[in-house]
Amino acid sequence: MTTHTVDGIYSPDLYVDGPPHELFARLRREEPVFWQDMPDEPGYWAVLKHADVVHVAREPRLFSATEGGVVLENLAPEQLTMMRDMLLAMDPPRHGVYRRPLAESFKRRIIGQLEPQIRAICREIMAGAAARGDVEFVHEVTSGLPSRVIGELMGLPRDDWPLINRLAERNTSGQDPDLNHDDAGQTDDQGNASIEMAMYAIGFAARRRDEEPRADLTTLILESDFGGRQMTDIDFGSFFVQLVTAGNDTTKTMLSSGLLALLQHSDQLAELRADPSLMGGAVEEILRWANPLHYFRRTATADTELRGVPVKAGDKVAMYYTSANRDEDVFDDPQRFDIHRNPNPHLSFGIAEHFCLGVHLARLEGRIFFEELLSTFPKIELIGEPKRTRSNLNNALKSLPVRLTK
Repeated sequence: MTTHTVDGIYSPDLYVDGPPHELFARLRREEPVFWQDMPDEPGYWAVLKHADVVHVAREPRLFSATEGGVVLENLAPEQLTMMRDMLLAMDPPRHGVYRRPLAESFKRRIIGQLEPQIRAICREIMAGAAARGDVEFVHEVTSGLPSRVIGELMGLPRDDWPLINRLAERNTSGQDPDLNHDDAGQTDDQGNASIEMAMYAIGFAARRRDEEPRADLTTLILESDFGGRQMTDIDFGSFFVQLVTAGNDTTKTMLSSGLLALLQHSDQLAELRADPSLMGGAVEEILRWANPLHYFRRTATADTELRGVPVKAGDKVAMYYTSANRDEDVFDDPQRFDIHRNPNPHLSFGIAEHFCLGVHLARLEGRIFFEELLSTFPKIELIGEPKRTRSNLNNALKSLPVRLTK
């Protein structure tokens, strides 16, 4: 067994210039389950092969999301308590109890009814971008869509949408000094954005309980039965943080990284312009090629093995989607971007019990956004160097300067 130092795949600095795909490919060949040290706390087992990531995901009792949370760093007790009330960190049977009442609202048929609203939002975004011409695509174009969609779904006051967007970005940018600060310029290194967003949601839930029920997601959550009880306002706060943050960050990343991938593969961009029916496949390949999250963590609850490597109870285990999505045993020519790739069993939405609840919404947003972007702007070009978020978790751009020409 090779022990990799803190300069290995844990370090957020490693990802500033892009995911280390060559390193991942070598490790898949030589040591697909290996131990990675971390500074000032126990290291973890990195799981890099597609089949092994699937195995870990399909054994939620053996590999727990609740025990230590879903990020590599051991959280402070109050932060871990908040995370455990998020759907992504619930183990069975609690996970099913909280997911089932919401699942109907996120089915493809129901989400498909949102197409006119999402298209109207996208057209409004494109009109604003056209007025600028030269834009920083991440924050001036893509970031507005997910916060506005979730705002509509949950009935949030329109004046609060920009605040929710800022808090969501801070909540996923703790490792990047350019993004990890509040509006007053104070560094947020204690999860303050999560707390602020939870407090906002607690107050919002309290106000909504005093109002007439509406036909939106907030009413559904507040009135649903979760294992024999309704959510408290505090429960709603933690739940809200996940729904808003996950939807905001992953969608923003899909759209901005997707445009960059298309600009870097101009022949396939031209194909999409000529044949918009290819858009569904293009969105799937964008998700494989530039998956929004590098990994999620689990904690082993008993002694076990992964690919013959002993894993002890209490060990951290990280499922690396960035590696699994380019596994040579699953994908032909995996380092090639190909909007025609079929089948495309990427793991960017997870798999098994924790398969993303918002998968149909994300795909719909992606398809409509790119349809409207390409139909509005016949010419799109880079006018500066893209910059990536410093993070070992979020596979995101923080700056993408482009010129949009009508």
